[in-house]
Amino acid sequence: MEDLRKVLRPGRIIYPILIGLGVASWMLYRNFDQEAFGFFSWSWAALFGLSAAFAMMAVRDIAYMYRLRILTDGELTWKQSFQVIMLWEFSSAVSPSVVGGTGPAIFFLYKEGVNSGKSTAVVLTAIFLDEVFFILMVPVLYLLYGNNIFPDIESDFADGIVAGLIIGYSFIFIYTVLLAYTLFFNPYFFKWLLSWIFLIPFLRRFRTRMRKLANQLIVTSILLKGKSFSYWVKAFIATFFSWTGRYWVVNFMFMAFFFSHISLADHFLIYARQLTMWIILLVSPTPGGSGIAEFIFSDFLGNFLPNFAWAVPLALLWRLISYYPYLFMGVIVLPGWLKRVYKKKSTYEKIELD
Repeated sequence: MEDLRKVLRPGRIIYPILIGLGVASWMLYRNFDQEAFGFFSWSWAALFGLSAAFAMMAVRDIAYMYRLRILTDGELTWKQSFQVIMLWEFSSAVSPSVVGGTGPAIFFLYKEGVNSGKSTAVVLTAIFLDEVFFILMVPVLYLLYGNNIFPDIESDFADGIVAGLIIGYSFIFIYTVLLAYTLFFNPYFFKWLLSWIFLIPFLRRFRTRMRKLANQLIVTSILLKGKSFSYWVKAFIATFFSWTGRYWVVNFMFMAFFFSHISLADHFLIYARQLTMWIILLVSPTPGGSGIAEFIFSDFLGNFLPNFAWAVPLALLWRLISYYPYLFMGVIVLPGWLKRVYKKKSTYEKIELD
């Protein structure tokens, strides 16, 4: 509980903000161009595009809330789902991307009255669906666009990015296949595999934690047995809309200022580029990918712009729409949520005593 309080401490929002702004400022300074903000001009097209970009984040969150209600079998209300999603995103935003908000998410569900086994099952199933989305969509988009889904960087750094993406995708693919086998065919396989791997001397100190994860997967497997086909279809459709909503933020940003410059085919390629870009962000060591996101935005998407110098301020705008709001929403939602769930607990205890 003490560790969780450290993760959720409102003061932690300052670190990702400073990292993101610091990297963006450094990039602006390194490639100074007095026309860096020359693309920005208010018009009806700009207003529509930016409004649509914010609407895409709303689509993303509503899809996540809907998925949460499906995965909990309707145990959570829309209000509860909203608060859990906001706090889940907040914990992810202030934690390194490679760590994520898995632990806090289980805690949030448990405090909402979902039993501990089912809370774990819901979070692990949500993660599994996200991974399935990645491993299915990347090959589809690669078949359509080939190597164009990789950034256009003419340097040795480009080879490193492509290699990193291939390694990252391979890791996600192997992990998802093992997870699927464990959840749907042999729940004890993962426990055996982890027990064997973590006998290696330098990994032994993590063995207890990994065995706990394996036990959680076994519980998840048991709870998922018998779920209907429609359950999985609805959950995956919600997953598709949530990720697509997140990605189309950039598309509508570009439409706001460069409507005539970017073709329909380019928009789908921008979507594909973001999918590969996100593989890097998933293993970022910084909170919410701060700094890394602003840096790679230019490399992956800068060539779609009439002026490459506009990429950095657009990266900042992208983060202002899709990332920073969760930092502040978490700070707003957290105090009221804590007061509500702990008041509910005190009420239950009083009833039992009476």
